[in-house]
Amino acid sequence: MMWLFAALIVLAMAGVAMVASGHGGSMAPAYGDRPDLALPQDRSLEARDLRRVRFPLALRGYRMSDVDALLARLATELEDRREDRTDHGPTADGSSGEPARD
Repeated sequence: MMWLFAALIVLAMAGVAMVASGHGGSMAPAYGDRPDLALPQDRSLEARDLRRVRFPLALRGYRMSDVDALLARLATELEDRREDRTDHGPTADGSSGEPARD
């Protein structure tokens, strides 16, 4: 009876060794299961776009990469808007084109 348990342990260890060395086939390719943030790619972001953003939840909250990507895009768009305002210079009536501040 003892030899039966020894044979089963040896067979189990051989099976584990074969799978670990890649002889058991490979895993299926991973695919992204996170929902898209559904932000427009063909225009600048608007306030209503940001109000609709819902980040997918991860084990401990939100996925940092999703939040970082959105913040980087917002920063780039704000920089582009600032450059557009400074590149255009004063308007035809001599004003800067920005609303007057009190």
